[in-house]
Amino acid sequence: MSLDNTTIWWILTGLTVAAELLLGSFYLLMIALGLAAGGLAALLGAGETAQVLSAAIVGALAVVGCYLFRRSRPGDPSARSDRSVNLDVGELVFIDSWQSDGTAQVKYRGANWTAIHRPGITPATGNHRVAELVGNRLLVDPA
Repeated sequence: MSLDNTTIWWILTGLTVAAELLLGSFYLLMIALGLAAGGLAALLGAGETAQVLSAAIVGALAVVGCYLFRRSRPGDPSARSDRSVNLDVGELVFIDSWQSDGTAQVKYRGANWTAIHRPGITPATGNHRVAELVGNRLLVDPA
């Protein structure tokens, strides 16, 4: 039994889609688009070189386009700063003094915590809002 080029391209496309479903890599779908383009070229009677070139060009353009699109979109916020994940985010703490290393000791939830500020922000005393947890430190912003 001999398989023609069109069938081979479609089998490769199906295997790539199945791999994407197992691995969850959206880029595999872009490769599958390239393989489908090779299958369409074979269906239209193009030579093997044209089939491979169309698969490579469409697949590469799809991957690059997907990469550029995903890079231009802002990423999801970190789970460390998500209030639905970390109930400390948004809570107020009072800082009465900052140490020379940019940290402060605060009493929060009945325990002593180390607070840090964002780079570029001048530390000030007073109320601060917890922006996120960085390890076991509270990253705070002025309230």
